[in-house]
Amino acid sequence: PCGKGSKLSWGGVGKQVDLILSTERLNRIIDHAVGDLTVTAEAGVRFSDLQELLSENSQFLPLEPAYPQQATLGGIIATANSGSWRQRYGGVRDMLLGISFVRSDGQIAKAGGRVVKNVAGYDLMKLFTGSYGSLGILTQVTFRVYPIPETGNTVVLTGEVEAIASASKTLLASALTPTAVDLLSTQLVKALDIGKGMGLMIRFQSVMEAVKEQSSRILEVGQQLGLTGTLYTDAEELNLWQSLPKRIWESPSPAGITCKIGVLPTAAANTLVELDTLTSSTGLGFIHAGSGLGHLQFDSGVVKPQTIVMMRNHCQAQKGFLTVLEAPTAFKQQLDEFAPREYSVPH
Repeated sequence: PCGKGSKLSWGGVGKQVDLILSTERLNRIIDHAVGDLTVTAEAGVRFSDLQELLSENSQFLPLEPAYPQQATLGGIIATANSGSWRQRYGGVRDMLLGISFVRSDGQIAKAGGRVVKNVAGYDLMKLFTGSYGSLGILTQVTFRVYPIPETGNTVVLTGEVEAIASASKTLLASALTPTAVDLLSTQLVKALDIGKGMGLMIRFQSVMEAVKEQSSRILEVGQQLGLTGTLYTDAEELNLWQSLPKRIWESPSPAGITCKIGVLPTAAANTLVELDTLTSSTGLGFIHAGSGLGHLQFDSGVVKPQTIVMMRNHCQAQKGFLTVLEAPTAFKQQLDEFAPREYSVPH
C-alpha cells in the first residue's frame, strides 16, 4: 500500500515489488463533528488539506509529520509519524479513534468508532500505528482533534549539557504545561542559529496570561542554571518550529541518513553527546524530552556504517532502539535497518 509515496524509501531495501496499491484517490473527508472534536476521512487525504479544513473551525490535528504537504493520513498512521506536540497531545495512536481497513483476504474490517470514549472490541488502532502497511490497507480513519490555542511562545535555552539536562528535568517535574519540549544537539543549535552549546526548546500554547507566566518561569530556571534564554513569539516562533523538522527531513545532501531513535528520557542529553562524539559534531539530532523519542541525521560521506551501529548500541544500552529510515541504498545494504532489540519504547 502507498499514499503519496513520501516515505516509500523508509526502512529496508525491497527485493522485489510486484504491485503498488495506491490510496491516493481515497481523498474524501467524510465527516467533521465540530462539537465532538472528531474528524473522519479517507486514508489518502493529505495532512495539509485536512489541517486547512479544520482551521476553518479553529481546530487542528496536533501532528507534525515529515513532508506535511505530501503526507497522507494513512501513511502517517502506518509510520507512527508524530512530532513535537506529543509532549502535550500524545502520539498518533493517542488521537486515532477508529479505522476501516482491507484485510489480506480482501474483506473489509473496522475497529474503534467515531467517539472519544469508545471501549468496544480490540484496540486495533494502536496495533496498526507503526505497522508500515503490513497488517492491512487503511481506507478510512477517525481522529480526535483539538481547538487551536489562543497564542503561543517558545523559550530556547542553550548552554552546557549538564545545565540543559537539569533544566529539562526541572521542567518535566514542575506544574508547567508545555505543548512541546525538545532537546537539540549542539550542531542543530548551530544550524538553526539560535545559540551555542546544547539546546532546549520549550513551547507554551494557551491563553495569553498563562503563556506569559510559564515562559517567564522557565526563563528564570534557565538563568539560575547559567543558561542563555531567548523568547520567540508570533511569526518568529512559528518559523522556528517549521525550521526544526526541516533540518532533519530535508537533507541538503543525497547522502543524508535519517534515523528514528528512542531512549529513556533521562538518557536523552547523554545520547546527543554521544552523537557529537561519534560524528565529530557533524550529526544533527533532537529528542522529545518527555518520551525519549527523536530523530538523528548523518552524512554518509562523513560517517561509516559502523558509526550507525555504535549509535544503535548506545540506544539499546539505554533500553531503546535506532531504526534507519532514509539512507543511500548502498549504505542500507550494509546495515540491519530494523535491528532486534531486547527493550522497546512505545511509538
